[in-house]
Amino acid sequence: MTLDPAVSLRLAFLIRVVGRESDRLMLTDQRLFALPFDVARAERLSADPDLAERVEAFVGRFARLQDTLGDKLIPVLLSALGERSGAAIDNLDQAERLGFLHSVDQWLAMRQLRIQMVHEYVEDPVILAGALQSAHAFVPSLLSAVGSIRDEVARRSWLMADGSGAVTR
Repeated sequence: MTLDPAVSLRLAFLIRVVGRESDRLMLTDQRLFALPFDVARAERLSADPDLAERVEAFVGRFARLQDTLGDKLIPVLLSALGERSGAAIDNLDQAERLGFLHSVDQWLAMRQLRIQMVHEYVEDPVILAGALQSAHAFVPSLLSAVGSIRDEVARRSWLMADGSGAVTR
């Protein structure tokens, strides 16, 4: 299948971006959750700037990777595959059907966690601790989606070895 050069370049760019975002999320996840994130840790955030920065980094990186995947990479991938790209929920349904996501319901639950992690950050340490622990449990699903998409792109030889776009078959 021959890809439009613009699609190929955009796909290559987004694959590189999610690769970097995944690496950064994994690093922050490992550092933040080296110890369980419980209510006591959430209550210490205002007194522990290093911990607060790690929480901010985790929340931002979790959200950014989910946004890049759902709002940018999945629609471009669907287009490259000859699938119709449409509303976000429809794109997620197609990505699940094609095996790139485990579950749309899980994806929507991750989206809800983002809201809790951001809006409850200062207000309720119990909700924040629970949301962070749940998000931590979802990190493997996000990384799996990245891996599935990268594998599909590699299987189709849509990128050159250096990660740049390649117009192929």
